[in-house]
Amino acid sequence: MKLSVVIPSYKDPLLQKTIDSLLINSELGKELEIIAVLDGYWPAPQLRDDPRLKILHLGSNRGMRDAINAGVAIAQGTYLMRTDEHCMFGKGYDRILLERFKDDWIVHPRRFYLDSEKWEVMDIPPNDYNKLVIDQKRGKFSGVDWKSRAAKRKDKAIDETMAMQGSCWVMKRSWWDEVIIELQTDGYGPLYQDSHEMVFKTWKAGGRLMVNKNTWYAHKHRKFKRTHNYGTKEAEPGWKYSLDTWGDYYEIIKKKWKI
Repeated sequence: MKLSVVIPSYKDPLLQKTIDSLLINSELGKELEIIAVLDGYWPAPQLRDDPRLKILHLGSNRGMRDAINAGVAIAQGTYLMRTDEHCMFGKGYDRILLERFKDDWIVHPRRFYLDSEKWEVMDIPPNDYNKLVIDQKRGKFSGVDWKSRAAKRKDKAIDETMAMQGSCWVMKRSWWDEVIIELQTDGYGPLYQDSHEMVFKTWKAGGRLMVNKNTWYAHKHRKFKRTHNYGTKEAEPGWKYSLDTWGDYYEIIKKKWKI
């Protein structure tokens, strides 16, 4: 198995469409497996059968971080991909992402915005680069659209970036096992700051976060309702934990990026 795609899902009506897009646009054939992690629920109607699809049902709602960990635990691929349950993918996304890949990279495709009602890409410029900042008002790490870097480096097809949304990424399974190990739920809570945790761990191990503009995915635009989230008050302890854990290291990283 070359690529395992893990989809943590909680009551999202777009899960089947996301799976269909992954299957239709794949160029890996039998070397692809998709693992839909049902976080304490059963979809209705049930997911359509496909030999490349595995369904992992968690007995209770454990949150996105645990759902990703559970999917990775049964994944057979040399590479791991994680995606949200409300995304569309470009033709050959899997082949293109794996064509040029280093062992110590985390890679995300170019990100467009999805109109989830029309199921089409919105007429909004894509997001390629994100700058990692501290949102002082909300007390959290946040990735913001880095338009100046995008303009300066528009001709680079595969390039280093500083942050990602976390809704779609790929890495070697060996990098997960040796560096990421798992997404920690103690302190962080069940849902947020997962992308920042992975990027900080990757930097500390000498790796890099990359964007591959040769392919794309479209993620549901924020104006449409989410299913796998909770309110700000519940998230604040996890945001604080992330800042307390990585704040000093972030100050070192800022010097490298000259921000």
